[in-house]
Amino acid sequence: MKNLKETLYEMRTFLMLWSTQSLSALGSGMTSYALVIWSYSQKGSALMTALLMVWSYAPYVILSIFAGAVSDRWDKKKTMLVCDTVAAITTVITLVLLQHDMLQIWHLYVINAVNGFMNTVQQPASEVATTRVLPRKYYQKVGGLRYFSNSLNSILKPIIATAVLGIAGIDGVITIDLLTFAAAFLTLAFLIKIPEGEQPAEIKESMLTSAKQGIDYLKKERGILDLILFLAAINLVASIYDAAFPAMLLSRNGGSEAALGMVNAVIGATTLAGSILSFFVKEPKSRVRVICNCLLFSMSFENFILAFGRTTLVWSIGGFLGWIFIPLMSTNLEAILRLHIPESMQGRIYSVRNSLQFFTIPVGYFLGGILVDQVFEPIMAVQKSSSLLVRMFGSGKGSGAAFLFFVIAFAGIAVCLYFRHDKHLWELEE
Repeated sequence: MKNLKETLYEMRTFLMLWSTQSLSALGSGMTSYALVIWSYSQKGSALMTALLMVWSYAPYVILSIFAGAVSDRWDKKKTMLVCDTVAAITTVITLVLLQHDMLQIWHLYVINAVNGFMNTVQQPASEVATTRVLPRKYYQKVGGLRYFSNSLNSILKPIIATAVLGIAGIDGVITIDLLTFAAAFLTLAFLIKIPEGEQPAEIKESMLTSAKQGIDYLKKERGILDLILFLAAINLVASIYDAAFPAMLLSRNGGSEAALGMVNAVIGATTLAGSILSFFVKEPKSRVRVICNCLLFSMSFENFILAFGRTTLVWSIGGFLGWIFIPLMSTNLEAILRLHIPESMQGRIYSVRNSLQFFTIPVGYFLGGILVDQVFEPIMAVQKSSSLLVRMFGSGKGSGAAFLFFVIAFAGIAVCLYFRHDKHLWELEE
C-alpha cells in the first residue's frame, strides 16, 4: 500500500491529465461512431465511409513532419488547449448542421480534415508533455494506462452511443461530446502545470531545418527507423481491415448495428484486459521480441476468423484473439521510443514518426473502401451458390468484405515475418 500511494503521488499530474483527456476521447469517439453509422446509412458504401478517416489522416501525415518543430517551439499546454478548442468548434458546427437537417457527408470530410490538422500539432505536444510530467521509471506503465483508457472507451463507446442514439438521437451524442470536452479543457487550463524543458540551441533555426534534424536522426538510428516502417506496414493492413469491418458487420447475414456494437465492445474489453496485463508485467528481456510476437499472433488469427465467421460470437472470438496482446506490444513500443530518443528532440522525432508510420492509414482506408466496393463484393456477387468462394465466405452483401479479410491475413503475417528478421530492429536491444 505504501508503494501504491507513492506511485499515485508521483504520477498524480499525469493521472489527472490522462483521465480527463480520456473522458474527452470517449465523447469524441461516441460522436465518430454515431457519424460512421449515419454516413453508411446515407450511402451504403464502404468507400464513402472510409473516406471519413482518409480526410482525418491526410493532413495529419502530410504536415506532421513539420509539426514537431512547432511543438518544440511552442508552449505545450497552450498548444493542446488551442487544438482542443478548434476541435470543439467543429463539433458545434456538426451539431448545428444536423439540427437544421443540412448535414452532408462532404461536410464531415472538411470537418475531419480540420480536426486532423489540429491533431497534427497537438499529438507531439501531448507526447512531450507526458514525458515532462511523468517520472522516467514509469515509462513502462504509461503505455498500459493509455491502452486501459482506450480499451475502456472501446467498450463504452458503442454501448453509450447506441443507447443515447435511441433516446436522444445523434444530437444527444454530440452534446455529451461537448460536455466531456469542457471537463478536460477546464482541468488542463486551471489544474495542470506542464513544465517547459530547456530549449535546445538550434530552436531558432527554421522549421525546415528543425524537421530535417528529425529526419537525420532517424537516418542514423536505423533501429528506430525500421521499427517505424514496421508499424507503417502493419497500419496499412490494419486500416484496410478498419475500412472493411463496419461494411461487413452492418450488411452481411447475421450482422447489424447491434453486432457491430457487440464486437467493438468485446474488442474494447479485450484491450482493457490486455492493458491491465501490460501495466503489471515486468520489463521483458527483449522488447523487440515482444513487439514482433504480439503482432504476429494478432495477424495470424483475427482476420481468418472474421473471414470465415458467420455469427457475432465467432466474430467476437476473432476480436479477442486479435487484440489481447496489442496493449503489451504498444507498451514496449512506447518504452523503446522514450528511452532511445532525447527529450529535446522528441517533438521533432515523434512528428517525423507520425508522417512515416501513419501515412499508410489513409492509403489503407482508401484501398479498403475501393477493394470492398469495386473488387471483392462484385467478385462474390457473380459466384454461383455451389462455388468454393461462396462455401468459404457466404453470399450476399458483406461476403466480399469477408473475402478481403482472408487476403489481408496473409499480408499481415508476411509483414511480421519480414521485419522479424530485420537486423537493425535487434540492435535496439544492445
